[in-house]
Amino acid sequence: MLPCTTKKLFGVECFGCGTQRAAYMVAQGNFVDAFKMFPAIYTTILLCLFLFLHFVDKKRNYHKIIISLAILNAIIMVIAYIYKHFFNFK
Repeated sequence: MLPCTTKKLFGVECFGCGTQRAAYMVAQGNFVDAFKMFPAIYTTILLCLFLFLHFVDKKRNYHKIIISLAILNAIIMVIAYIYKHFFNFK
C-alpha cells in the first residue's frame, strides 16, 4: 500500500487515510471491517462508478448524481475524521 504523505510529513492522518486498505477489504469481502476502516468507502465506490458511467455513457446526464455523491462523500469523510480524532479515545 502507498503510505500517506500527510501522515509522513505532519504526523496527522488525512481525510482519506484508510481508503486503500478499505478498498482492499471490500475486494476480499470484509464489508464491515472496510466500513470501520473508512466509513466513506461505499459512497466513494458509488462515486467512482458514476464517474465511470459519465465518461462511458454520453447519452445520460449523471451530473446531479455525481455532485450529490461527492457532497455526501465529503460529509461522511469529515464526520469520520472528527470522530476518529476527537471522540475515539484509545
